[in-house]
Amino acid sequence: METLIMVGQLLLGLSILVGLHELGHLLTAKMFGMRVEKFSIGFPPKIAGFQWGETEYSIGAIPLGGFVKISGMVDESMDTAQMASEPQPWEFRSKPAWQRLIVMLGGIIVNVITGIVIFVVLVYKNGETYFSRDQVIQNGIVAYEYGEAIGFQTGDKVLDINGVPYQSITELTSGSALLSENGYYTVDRNGEKLKVEIPRGFINTFNSEEAFSKFVSVRFPFDVLEVSPDGAAKAAGIDAGDKIVSVNGQEINYFDQLQSALAEVKNKEAELVISSSGSMDTLMVPVSAEGTIGIAANPLIEPVRREYGIGEALSKGTSRAFGVVIVNAKALGKMFTGEVSAKNVSGPIGMAKIYGNRWDWVKFWSITGLISMILAFMNLLPIPALDGGHVMFLLYEMVSGRAPSDKFLENAQKVGMVILLALMVFAIGNDILKLFS
Repeated sequence: METLIMVGQLLLGLSILVGLHELGHLLTAKMFGMRVEKFSIGFPPKIAGFQWGETEYSIGAIPLGGFVKISGMVDESMDTAQMASEPQPWEFRSKPAWQRLIVMLGGIIVNVITGIVIFVVLVYKNGETYFSRDQVIQNGIVAYEYGEAIGFQTGDKVLDINGVPYQSITELTSGSALLSENGYYTVDRNGEKLKVEIPRGFINTFNSEEAFSKFVSVRFPFDVLEVSPDGAAKAAGIDAGDKIVSVNGQEINYFDQLQSALAEVKNKEAELVISSSGSMDTLMVPVSAEGTIGIAANPLIEPVRREYGIGEALSKGTSRAFGVVIVNAKALGKMFTGEVSAKNVSGPIGMAKIYGNRWDWVKFWSITGLISMILAFMNLLPIPALDGGHVMFLLYEMVSGRAPSDKFLENAQKVGMVILLALMVFAIGNDILKLFS
């Protein structure tokens, strides 16, 4: 069932985005009087379809893209017979270059608008929930495996990123931070200011959702939320609402301190001082082999909750949408220099895993908005067979006054399709390797 949920979210998200992308091409083509022969979500073989006017609308069996076939255009259909005949007034090739340029940008523009709308609505409807910089400075961080690897220590108070104060702890692992040149965090460690440098290529560490949980989190004071009915804590007399003051004489202020103290006495008894209803009790509590005593912690700090008006949401959502494009452009550039590993490129399996195995509409639309912006960016790359390839040739025609020959465009289209096929094989290969790594 979990696999079906992941696949279902991926197919729904891609169908929406591909459908809207191709609709952008269709509407702009029809606006300029071009004949659109086919509109398909998914690639052949065709599963279902219908004819409406001059256009056949269909759904293909391979749900990894889609296409619009416009009369008189060199595209993936390689319809050379049509291109050999005399140009007709309704054909793509008969229209002015500026109109053809708008048609080729139509899908990208729609994807950008879709991404912006999704992010704006999410910000307006849900606001933001996060642990703030002030809370991090007040309580410090817990440094896990990846955080310790670059020099963080538990208790550090992170002051800024590259000398600039941040708003949310999630910004510590943002693409803009991890991809910055000579990036660093400034921390207050026991009253002394230090720099924790972000190593070159450190972003490659965060190649899965699990990786983020191995970096840092905010430190939190706690009391006992609930007690397992058959656990050692219950048997010793610990109740919900109690506060653990010390373990074997070691003062406990934060939950991570309790975890560390109990880890040192696995399979032994620990002396716990408990504050309960204003009184102090000393209890001997057996610790399990896992370093637990059968309690759930109640964090005593609440994340910040921010609501946004429509004006603020427009600004915040738009900034967030274009931030995705900027981060991906930086990552692509650093991929060519070797700083970002090409192993981070994901195909459909990786995308399905990002959606997750639980149907959460907020997460679904967040990921779909993210993919919409990435789809727009990738389609703008000057690779033949992508929209960006057509845009490149059209700009050349508009500047030089000479259009590339149909034969050249046909061969460029073939080269582009080989490149895209190779990229798809590489991405799927990455997905498969990650499944077994």
